[in-house]
Amino acid sequence: LTHDAHIQMIDESKREFRSKDGTEFNFRDTWNFNVAAYRIDRLIGLGLVPVSVERRWKSTPAAFTWWLDDVMMDEGDRLKKKISPPDPQRWNASMQMVRLFDQLIANIDRNLGNLIITNDWSIWAIDHTRAFRTQGKLKTPGNIARCDRQVFERLKQIDKTSVKDAVGNYLQTYEIDAMLKRRDEIVEMIEKRGENALFDWKR
Repeated sequence: LTHDAHIQMIDESKREFRSKDGTEFNFRDTWNFNVAAYRIDRLIGLGLVPVSVERRWKSTPAAFTWWLDDVMMDEGDRLKKKISPPDPQRWNASMQMVRLFDQLIANIDRNLGNLIITNDWSIWAIDHTRAFRTQGKLKTPGNIARCDRQVFERLKQIDKTSVKDAVGNYLQTYEIDAMLKRRDEIVEMIEKRGENALFDWKR
């Protein structure tokens, strides 16, 4: 059996990285984060990230990500063509989960081109090489609105041991610690909003 894959080999680290958003310390842009994002996605029961595993390409370590089947368009195309999803409630729930996940993993590089829509109107989040930043505070807490009930329960249950077991080869300890701090903030926000902040998501 053969199937297309998206291969990312980038693995850059800088003590300081300057951009229009300011200076970032301990900057990493790495294929490792694609694998880590997939594993965290599965750890909390999301199912938004395509399978991404470590393999070698011409002897260089890389992330091999399953090339999605039945792609209809990306989110940029959908907005440009002004196409409305057939089930707005399901769509809005999916987008809320994407935003929550991006806050959890501190993904600073989400754009409309890496939100992929398949023919069944499922949305998939790809390309996480600039996630897992080191700040423990949520960058955009306003993006946290509601959460699927089952995902929320699993989110509350993860701890340093379970996360390290899942992604210890791909994240540094300080990156795991920062993510768990962001998790705590997300959980606190959802719990303060009570039952109205929870829903049953039909992925």
